[in-house]
Amino acid sequence: MNKGDVTIKDIAKELKISPSTVSRALNDHPDISPATKKRVNSLAEKWNYVPNPIALSLKGGGTKIIGVIIPEINHYFFSRVISGGEDYANEQGYNVMICQSNERYENEIKSVQMLLDSRVDGILVSVSKRTRNMEHFHTIIKRGVPLVFFDRICNEIDTDRIIVDDEEGAYMAVKHLILEGRKKIIHLSATPTLQISKDRIEGYIRALNEFRIPVNEENIVKCDEIEEADWIIPSLLNSSQKIDAFFCVNDFTAAQTMKIVKKHGFKIPDDIAIVGFTNGRIAKLTDPGLTSVDQHGYEMGQESARLLLERIKDKNRPTQTRIIKTDLVVRNSSSPTA
Repeated sequence: MNKGDVTIKDIAKELKISPSTVSRALNDHPDISPATKKRVNSLAEKWNYVPNPIALSLKGGGTKIIGVIIPEINHYFFSRVISGGEDYANEQGYNVMICQSNERYENEIKSVQMLLDSRVDGILVSVSKRTRNMEHFHTIIKRGVPLVFFDRICNEIDTDRIIVDDEEGAYMAVKHLILEGRKKIIHLSATPTLQISKDRIEGYIRALNEFRIPVNEENIVKCDEIEEADWIIPSLLNSSQKIDAFFCVNDFTAAQTMKIVKKHGFKIPDDIAIVGFTNGRIAKLTDPGLTSVDQHGYEMGQESARLLLERIKDKNRPTQTRIIKTDLVVRNSSSPTA
């Protein structure tokens, strides 16, 4: 038989003994004779029997597994969140089951159902940018499964959440650009319905207002993917506007913007300064190095897992919102003296 296909019932049927006897024999119970233990263990080895960890842990009142649903695993920020969350969960004796929505609402629904079917002890979620209906998250709550949102949250559900201080991070980035002498700053933003997008726009506006620079809504452009940057950035550069800076929603968009800006003959940062948001590896690989807001993804992962495990242990405590502070890491894409 194939590994993982054999059950205790299969072994019991073959040896003509009860499943409970097989179970006790495999666990070296003193009430089972040495001869029976030998027969059971020999057949289990021959048939490649492997205990079902979920079934075993359910007997103890939980699976010791938490689920994580992320938009994209290849995004540096989310990969760091996974690393931090998995490290913390493993230290506490939990395993992590990872699902990827690929920014698709339908995938997110399937992931929720799969995790519920797997009887996970709790679920961490960062919402897809295309999610509008939150009913699948309500289902998690109705099933009594602890739920924690991180980064991209759902405001209509009263549950634990952990967020980055996006508003402050954006404010620091735009203030830095202004202090570097930039006044025509384009904000390449995320999907407008996401809270992170709203918060970063608020930070962008706060910095402009502080320095009495007029806020023009046309300078806030939805552009959070490389493919969008490929046609949006040339259009902006070819317009009559004298753009001198881009504040980008993520490092991937910032790196692509940098590439297009240079292709159009502009010098960075002399003519146009660029700032990203993530401070991932790509920020150190661009030429020049990319100034970026550090979201501290690993720390968010650790805190998210900690918050979820606290909720698993005490389902009746009040809900909490924890905030991860951001830092601006200045490099040559925005400051020639960095």
